[in-house]
Amino acid sequence: MISVVMPARDEGAVIARTLRSMTAGAIAGELDVIVVCNGCSDNTANIARGIGSPVRVIETEVGSKTHALNLGDQAARTFPRIYADADVEVTVDTIRALARRLEQGDVLAVAPTAQFDLTGCSWLVRAFFGVRSRLPSSQEGIGGSGVYALSEAGRARFGPFPTLVADDGYVRVQFAPDERATIGSARSTVFAPRTIKDVINIKTRAHYGSFELAKLFPTLWHNKGESNHRAIIKLLGRPASWPKLSIYCFVMALARHRARIRLRTNGCKWERDDASRAGTR
Repeated sequence: MISVVMPARDEGAVIARTLRSMTAGAIAGELDVIVVCNGCSDNTANIARGIGSPVRVIETEVGSKTHALNLGDQAARTFPRIYADADVEVTVDTIRALARRLEQGDVLAVAPTAQFDLTGCSWLVRAFFGVRSRLPSSQEGIGGSGVYALSEAGRARFGPFPTLVADDGYVRVQFAPDERATIGSARSTVFAPRTIKDVINIKTRAHYGSFELAKLFPTLWHNKGESNHRAIIKLLGRPASWPKLSIYCFVMALARHRARIRLRTNGCKWERDDASRAGTR
């Protein structure tokens, strides 16, 4: 049996879509999906319960993703263990691929490759993700795909999830690059923000999480992965890429600036893109 821990806060618009995608085709006893509804003010819990087996629902009034992850870990029974965002679609075939990769024993953490759904997105957003898809960071599934899996030995690498913005980044830096893997043939569907304003907001949160990790765990930060700098410099040598590259660089520079300000003031708003959570997508 494969355990899946899924924190969810006010995800009523998409939780059914996510769970149906994950459980369709699963055989009896193959999955144990634990949806941890944290601080919800909508019907997320009721919708998730309505899916039935293999979904279990835990509710907590504490609106914290890391708290939800810890509650899910306490309730989970088996390994490998999948951690999945509630607004990201992944199939049981992808889950099986992650489990098989961990069974080989040469890595402790694995993730699928993110596939971004750009339906309804503005040209600026498409330009941003067009550049992103050509950078090394796009090949890093832990922290990019919304889904990752740990073996029992991998989960033993650290204790309870600390209170951090970048929980997935925290997991990634626990492992050296040769201890983790991203599977190119296994995909998760991530629904991209529709407006460039929402992209900036999401990237501000991401940079805040990275800065926070680097500050709190400097000895682990060297495991973060390959930098995008060389790839961006290479793109600068291609004039045809300049319009899209300028948008990408502007977004990232602004997001970094905003994140640094928030780090200095010790405050990070949990930026959320509700447009991409539209249930019709």
